[in-house]
Amino acid sequence: MRWKWFLAGLIAFPVAAGLAGWIFLKTRADGFSARAQPTRIETVLAQQARRLAVPALAVSRVNPVSDSPEVLEEAKAHWADHCAGCHSNDGSGNTPMGKGMYPPAPDMRAPATQQMTDGELFFIIENGVRMSGMPAWGGAGHDEQDSWKLVRFIRHLPRITQQELLEMDKLNPKSPDELKEEQEEREFLNGGQPHEQSPHHHH
Repeated sequence: MRWKWFLAGLIAFPVAAGLAGWIFLKTRADGFSARAQPTRIETVLAQQARRLAVPALAVSRVNPVSDSPEVLEEAKAHWADHCAGCHSNDGSGNTPMGKGMYPPAPDMRAPATQQMTDGELFFIIENGVRMSGMPAWGGAGHDEQDSWKLVRFIRHLPRITQQELLEMDKLNPKSPDELKEEQEEREFLNGGQPHEQSPHHHH
């Protein structure tokens, strides 16, 4: 039996050494710039890191939150206010912040994410992933139920409608310049008269 482990080591060591050497040479050539496009190997490693970040016991956890329209509405608002800055309203990751990460924010609609278990998604939301742009949201001020609701919303992302995206756009955090531009547009549409608007409250 020992010879099998020895043989596996003989095979694995050169592969690992070669990969480490390739990463070293690439780093020497490109530096640690986050503007570079991740290679296929780095993309695969990042996907594996997401899965390896989850303890075995967490993988099989079942979502205790029911799949209902009310839950989806709450999660949609939470996503628009907290998650869309990196992941986009539609989960594509097509935002300046999401694309500027290394590796970029993943497409949450794609099989690499959708094939993960509810327990894996929940754990990542709560605890983040080391050496990536994904922070840990669990802890003070964040209810576990909110994370489970977000898991429900992630499952919904491949079927999200244009109407839902328009509703979410109104819930996205706005910069002072964006708020001013929206106010000017409203005034223009209102015939140049200021129009009273209720303030937007973030969750």
